[in-house]
Amino acid sequence: MSDLDVAKGTLLAELREHSLVLGEVTLSSGSVAQYYVDARRALMRPEGFLAAGELIAAAAAEVGAEAVGGPATAAIPPSCAAIAVPAGAGLLAFFVRGERKEHGLQRWVEGPVRPGLRCLVVEDTVTSGGSTASAVGRIREEGLEVAGVVAVVDRLAGGAERIESAAEAPYRALVTIDEIYPERPDRG
Repeated sequence: MSDLDVAKGTLLAELREHSLVLGEVTLSSGSVAQYYVDARRALMRPEGFLAAGELIAAAAAEVGAEAVGGPATAAIPPSCAAIAVPAGAGLLAFFVRGERKEHGLQRWVEGPVRPGLRCLVVEDTVTSGGSTASAVGRIREEGLEVAGVVAVVDRLAGGAERIESAAEAPYRALVTIDEIYPERPDRG
């Protein structure tokens, strides 16, 4: 078993134990689900943080990315995890604001990045893919190159297609809802 297989097993266990919430929840898209995955609850614990960091840093290396980041809040824990592990040495992290600041540098993309930099876009949980696709647009507007997109969790609700279309780069999830909650009532 490789180190990345161990990292994935650890991440999956942390997500199952700490991130899966059963019960009716309204998603950001407005739809109602009978369960929720709050990946940050696992990512902000040492084991989940380090496991995700190893997997994201490896994904960044695969696509030749020099920086990792994505939509604010959703990208901050996974981006920080990737730059915190030894495999992420040399990576930079950034995030994309939901709204441009009206003061200071008034930037959409915050962090030590510059035009032309190859980026791996990261997101904690993908459902419809809207926030990730939006962030990809902002990243490109700022002159950064999108080398790939990684979601910590994909709810398998159509977001992958939307993201791949927007990113025009490879997309993958570290873990899917099928792995976290295989017995869920809406599994098709």
